[in-house]
Amino acid sequence: GRAARVKMLEEQLEKESKVTLELSDKLENPGNAERWRPLDGADLDLEQLVAKIKVLEDRLDQKREALLEKELILEEVTSLTDKLRTQAVSKRDAAKVLADQLNELHGRIREVTKKMLASVSELSMYQATALRLQQEKMHREKALEEATWRFEHGEAPSEEAVKDLSRQDRKKIMLAELALQRQEEALLEQPAGMLKTAAEPRPTAYIPDELGIPRPYGNAAPFKPSDLGASMRHIRPPQIKPIEI
Repeated sequence: GRAARVKMLEEQLEKESKVTLELSDKLENPGNAERWRPLDGADLDLEQLVAKIKVLEDRLDQKREALLEKELILEEVTSLTDKLRTQAVSKRDAAKVLADQLNELHGRIREVTKKMLASVSELSMYQATALRLQQEKMHREKALEEATWRFEHGEAPSEEAVKDLSRQDRKKIMLAELALQRQEEALLEQPAGMLKTAAEPRPTAYIPDELGIPRPYGNAAPFKPSDLGASMRHIRPPQIKPIEI
């Protein structure tokens, strides 16, 4: 099984190795005409080679001159470019400075405009207040003149003062009548020698066991306990535990 397979593979390897050696020998053998082919054309002689070298050198010189000329042009263009770049940067900085100044001026203009509008609004408010005060002043001066004329002629300063005075007089009379009426009602309802009260009556005497007749409490009368409230339902009565001896 496995040994036979290994032997077969070794034989195949040896065979392939021989084929490889044969191919290598054929490839390395210069006498083998199949491994090379002749090139077309003819070899140049010495004069032709010298002439061709001269032509190539002339072309090389021309290329060098063109390269030198282009290098000079490149240097000039580079210097001009550097100058233009420097000018552009300086102008850019100047433009930036001008833009900053312009923005600052715009901000100041907006601030001044806002202050001006606020001042105009405040001035309008003051003008309205002044006009109202002027009208009130004129009205009060007119009322003062009228009150002075009425006072000089023995009359009240104004109709409102007359109404107010009569109103106060009526109020005083009404309060006096009401107080008198209440006093009269209290005297009629109150018995002689007693004060009217809304308190619940309490006993003022007790009956002792030995006599059997009421006796007044005197100055040390017991107080009446208040009624039990709804919170008493939360209080449990005490449980008396038996005494163990």
